[in-house]
Amino acid sequence: FAQQPAQRVVEGKVVDKSDAPVKGAVVYLKDDHTLAVKSAISGDGGAYRFGQLSQNTDYELWATSGDRKSGTKTISSFDDKKLFRIDLKLNK
Repeated sequence: FAQQPAQRVVEGKVVDKSDAPVKGAVVYLKDDHTLAVKSAISGDGGAYRFGQLSQNTDYELWATSGDRKSGTKTISSFDDKKLFRIDLKLNK
């Protein structure tokens, strides 16, 4: 039987500089192998989620809302966690 590669999940919330949740922010997830970018819109409470991510790929994650942008977070293929909880803080 061929084993399916394990799938990873990235979730968290988008907050402003005072840690208040930001609804409607755009969260980007870039696959560093294919350079494909997925996006999600943060919901109530600033929550976002990306599922079914490859275990063998590095990803970059950031959020924007209007002219505000968060720092970029990196998810390494060497990290064998299945669930990543990453909160993104918008500047300004």
